[in-house]
Amino acid sequence: MSDFLKLGDRSFKSRLIVGTGKYKDFRETQKAIEASGAEIVTVAVRRVNITDPGKENLLDYLDPKKYTILPNTAGCYTVEEAVRTCRLAREAGIGALVKLEVIGDDKTLFPDIPATLEAARILINEGFIVLPYVNDDPVTAKKLEEMGCAAVMPLAAPIGSGLGIRNPYNIRIILEQAKVPVIVDAGVGTASDASVAMELGCDGVLMNTAIAGAKDPILMAEAMRLAVDAGRKAFLAGRIAKKLYATASSPLDGVLG
Repeated sequence: MSDFLKLGDRSFKSRLIVGTGKYKDFRETQKAIEASGAEIVTVAVRRVNITDPGKENLLDYLDPKKYTILPNTAGCYTVEEAVRTCRLAREAGIGALVKLEVIGDDKTLFPDIPATLEAARILINEGFIVLPYVNDDPVTAKKLEEMGCAAVMPLAAPIGSGLGIRNPYNIRIILEQAKVPVIVDAGVGTASDASVAMELGCDGVLMNTAIAGAKDPILMAEAMRLAVDAGRKAFLAGRIAKKLYATASSPLDGVLG
């Protein structure tokens, strides 16, 4: 059965998107990405060098034939910063697929929603394929979809917190109304969190700290790959209904007295 994540005009077999920050070096980053099975790799343009070929460049460790680089605007706090960062990435030849983050608060790293909406409008008008990071707010998610974003990316919990999905009910509402992919972004802590997201029906999961911050990032990357795959298959298979009382595993019809 063909089951692909579709973003814009691109299709991906893997539904796990991984970040590149917080690793001890680019070599460890490379090994973790390989173990994750991810096809999309997101890079903070303002923090990791992917635009200056004269310096050590992360892209030297990632085969462009194997991976789609997703530049992101992490660390941007204004519309102008976010838009300029996306333009820089496109001018460097990275492409038009971008993850949009406009941070509104230093402590929680929650997004600035009005600024995110404005930046998304500008970028879409300039031909970018925009994947916006937002709160788990169904109203904002719908506005971004109607604006023309290729996906919506609600947080599970604050960035780097590892708390897992704190509000599955809002995620379910977003999923019910969305006609574009819904990708959980931020807050995943371990493999079971990734599986929960996929079992809810999310189209993908994006994570960085959960892998890079693990004691064994390579092993955790593999665990996340398996968790996303298992969660997706469980969603497609359709779980049994929850019941208060027991139901015999073996039917009693035809049992000899």
